[in-house]
Amino acid sequence: MNSGAGLAAISLVVVATVLIGAYGLRISRTTSDFMVASRSVPPGLNASAICGEYLSAASFLGVAGLVLLNGIDALWFPIGYTAGYLVLLVLVAAPLRRSGAYTLPDFAEERLRSPQVRTITAVLVVVIGWLYLLPQLEGASLTLATVTGAPPWAGATLVAVVVVVVVTAGGMRSITFTQAFQYAIKLVAISVPAIVLLAVWRGHGTPDPFHGAWAEPLAPRPGRSHPLYTTYSLVLATFLGTMGLPHVLVRFYTNPDGRAARRTTLAVLALLGLFYLWPPVYAALGRVYTPDLASSATAADTVVLVLPQRMVGGLGGELLGALVAAGAFAAFLSTASGLTVSVAGVLTQDLLKGGVRSFRLATVAAVLVPLGLTLGLRSLDLASAVGLAFAVAASTICPLLILGIWWSRLTVPGAIAGLAVGATLALAAVAATYLNIAERGWPAALLAQPAAWTVPMAFLSAVTVSLLSPRRIPGHTPQMMLRLHAPEGLLAAEGPA
Repeated sequence: MNSGAGLAAISLVVVATVLIGAYGLRISRTTSDFMVASRSVPPGLNASAICGEYLSAASFLGVAGLVLLNGIDALWFPIGYTAGYLVLLVLVAAPLRRSGAYTLPDFAEERLRSPQVRTITAVLVVVIGWLYLLPQLEGASLTLATVTGAPPWAGATLVAVVVVVVVTAGGMRSITFTQAFQYAIKLVAISVPAIVLLAVWRGHGTPDPFHGAWAEPLAPRPGRSHPLYTTYSLVLATFLGTMGLPHVLVRFYTNPDGRAARRTTLAVLALLGLFYLWPPVYAALGRVYTPDLASSATAADTVVLVLPQRMVGGLGGELLGALVAAGAFAAFLSTASGLTVSVAGVLTQDLLKGGVRSFRLATVAAVLVPLGLTLGLRSLDLASAVGLAFAVAASTICPLLILGIWWSRLTVPGAIAGLAVGATLALAAVAATYLNIAERGWPAALLAQPAAWTVPMAFLSAVTVSLLSPRRIPGHTPQMMLRLHAPEGLLAAEGPA
């Protein structure tokens, strides 16, 4: 790819992001503006912003790379990423908005009236946010290095600086506009080149890529152990992990009411489905035109960036490649911005004194830690790294939300037990995977995709301990359950409980 065209495209996205963020500074004045955009974001804009921050490095680059590397079984990644919102719509979206909380720790404390549960939840929100930030920064480094030949640290540092500038400028209200803009950029950047490449493929009359073991479900492949277990565990992590992602949940606090939260989620399902049509196209075409990229996970993650130049070449290939690079950087910036707001919000509420100044200080801390880890840890393929964050979220925040919203017998000891067991097991698996403790066989499969055993253990621990401590059910539980599930109009008519 011509480095000038790619660098110019990336620069335009960065400049546009900063300018839109600066506009947010003009209309962000209060803490509520910075944290939840004063709960006034309409469903259409909110859905675009959610998709903007949710479609991350794993979605833009990692899904195509993983499908190229591992075959059509990897299509469960985009299916799970999308279907997770269906589970969230049915179980969580409206009750969570009715809770009136600013953050997940706020919800935990409101539901259980326990400072201990709040503290544990706050720590987990920060850890999950940092785990999810790692692949965004890794993807930025990979993209800038592929497009321009820049050193590995450059892309991650650039994204970190831009995110700090945008988030400190206007908080949630600011990034709502930038993320909605970035979703549009990402959709155009991934769909237009894919349509052109499909036309080129048809014109060339090249072989059909859907043949052999690559196109067979659950086929054994080199370096892959126990595909059936891996698939089920992946499905569980992505279906349940979405509701435990702090940068996703904080978006539902910005809706005016529970009905708007449900409408937002329906719009998100449509927008995500439209986007995820395209990454598998790059993977399939990569089988024909870039088979050399299937040599490693890092190389496979570049297929979306490399394919336009390989198939089209010349000025057309350079322009298409530049467009893809711009979309990739929009993905990193938007997801990193949402994660930073959620982590900074928790740090502000639980560790600092609150207020806009504390939020800005927390923003810097929220970015510096994952930046340091990105530069120091070994790299995983982007989709797998994000999958580990989903597994931790599914093993911790998901049981707390589902039991807290739908089970009135949840007790403080039960909630603490579920969070502690889920976090300990899932984080141990994440650490073992990053440290490459197990390379093959059942140990490798269980650690790389831990949700199939960590999620049931978390639920079982929370339920068992709650049943053994019935006297620790908070006294306000009936009123809280009514607040979570009764229509807003009914509660407004009857006044406070």
